[in-house]
Amino acid sequence: MERMAVRAQTVVFDILLAALAFSIAFFVAPTQPELGFGQAGALSFFQLAALYAAIAGAFSLIFRGELSPWRYVSIPDALVLARSALLTVGVFLLAVFVLDRAEGLPRSTLVMAPLFQMVTAMGVRIMRRALHEHALESFSPLKTITDRLTQSPSLLLIGPPSLADTYLRDVARSHDRTYTPVGIIGTDRRDVGAQVRGVCILEAIDRLDEALADLRRWNRYPRAILFLEEPGKLKGLTADMLGRLKTDGIRLLRLPSIVELSQHDGLTLLPMRDINIEELLAREPIELDRRAIGGLIKSRRVLITGAGGSIGSELCRQVAAFNCAQLTVVDFSETALFEIEREMRETYPHIAVKAVLCDVRDAQRTATVFGQEAPDLVFHAAALKHVSMVERHPMEGILTNVIGTWNVAEASKASGARQMVLISTDKAVDPTNAMGATKRLAEAVVQAQQTTGEGTRFSAVRFGNVLGSSGSVVPIFKSQIERGGPVTVTHPEMTRFFMTIPEAAQLVLHATAACHEDDRRDSRLFLLEMGEPVSILDLARQMIALSGRRDIEIEITGLRPGEKLTEALLDETERSLPAAPKVLEVISNSAVRVTPGHLEALAAVVATGDVDDVRRALFDLVAQVRGEKPGAAPALRVVAGG
Repeated sequence: MERMAVRAQTVVFDILLAALAFSIAFFVAPTQPELGFGQAGALSFFQLAALYAAIAGAFSLIFRGELSPWRYVSIPDALVLARSALLTVGVFLLAVFVLDRAEGLPRSTLVMAPLFQMVTAMGVRIMRRALHEHALESFSPLKTITDRLTQSPSLLLIGPPSLADTYLRDVARSHDRTYTPVGIIGTDRRDVGAQVRGVCILEAIDRLDEALADLRRWNRYPRAILFLEEPGKLKGLTADMLGRLKTDGIRLLRLPSIVELSQHDGLTLLPMRDINIEELLAREPIELDRRAIGGLIKSRRVLITGAGGSIGSELCRQVAAFNCAQLTVVDFSETALFEIEREMRETYPHIAVKAVLCDVRDAQRTATVFGQEAPDLVFHAAALKHVSMVERHPMEGILTNVIGTWNVAEASKASGARQMVLISTDKAVDPTNAMGATKRLAEAVVQAQQTTGEGTRFSAVRFGNVLGSSGSVVPIFKSQIERGGPVTVTHPEMTRFFMTIPEAAQLVLHATAACHEDDRRDSRLFLLEMGEPVSILDLARQMIALSGRRDIEIEITGLRPGEKLTEALLDETERSLPAAPKVLEVISNSAVRVTPGHLEALAAVVATGDVDDVRRALFDLVAQVRGEKPGAAPALRVVAGG
């Protein structure tokens, strides 16, 4: 009942305001109207005003104006009021013309009445909102001397003006005096000099240092900085800037998330979490074809090998987000498998998740698992990927990266999977180390698969280094910085291609969906657009700056065995063609196709345990695949999957 009374009160106020607006328009008309019956049968002022107000009340009910609280009035509400006023005068004119042909109605009233109605209705609503948000207190004549002398710590806002407006409005509404906003650092230079609720936009982000210098000179240097957006989304914000802010002792704050809002009273500003270098190096988010990826994954059975690794686990998250029918996570690491299974069950309880402890080197066990799970889609992310480790143990690299890939490919075909995707690396291009050579052969294994009819489709996706993945340079640098240094870089001119873990997984799905939608049955190799290479030395400097420490040294240690200064994404025998946004298809000119005999011969050399012979046989087969030397027929032939 109380709610209905409030709504009725709003309608009554709108009716009274409409009557007031009509009265003003009626009496300011150039031709002086009469209050009574000026002509026989003509409507009087009181009748006209009552009719106009009644029609206005009817439209207020039709447009449900009573459902919009005045203290939250906005532009859409103003548009509704304008539409209501125009329709009111239109219906009013029609009614009085039918009743007395509008004999006693000044014509100018028809123009002024809706204008006055809009102004009065919107005016009282704006005044109500201003009172609710304490906006009138921003006028300096109304501020007391005590308010000016006892200001709270100064706060600098960094982010788009729209988000600054939202924050400042919420602060005014809650009457929060924890901080005093002294300025805004915007995202667009064209906004500089403008004001948002009385707070000036001082500079754009790329001139943050100049803005801080001005604030220091004006004795308004901020005690805290509030990031209105994630720092990674603020273009122009660098690691050096964040490091200097930390060094100056400025508190870095963020707004609470939706989950955290329920745990804190009011507008509690929380400490900014540590900013990752991945966020500052991240590029513009890719536009995924969600329809194509949804068609690829939704209601399908998906199996991911190496599911506990960096790429494998992110693939699990994104595949589950597209509502697969069942997700089978396969890994040889018990701990990694346990963690990813637990995460999937907790985060996606509606998805059927099955964890399988399995080594892809074991052909029989792999075939059994695939036969039991009957996957529609297979992502093969299981691999030995650390260059230095595989360089010392090339036999293990061959068994996992090459033989394991063959076992997964054969098991995919035998189980009737629709598609199998290999996760590859740019180190497979003109490889100079054992890890790159094994991944090049893994690509060759996938490219050697022949598919006819409705058989399994095969593809491989090649990309560069993944920021933040286990064993990558970023966690190593972070650990060295935490220990106080030095940060070790092998060569000052070394560069690498980088992308974040989520971006890598998204582009894998993107490339897979592109392959899934066409009618081609041949195996394909895709290349992800990696952008510009990043200097490892610059990366180390940025991470040191981001830490806020200035006592960390960088030590040049020299190239390790098998390490290259730069990485390429295409071999000399390859060319690329656009396949999808940010995805290229690699066309290889090599005519050598890896056979089961090649792999059996390689496995036989591995069995001898002679590292030199293994490296020689590995790079010899890679040379044949790359077309550097004629392909020789293998000495041994075996049945596929052996």
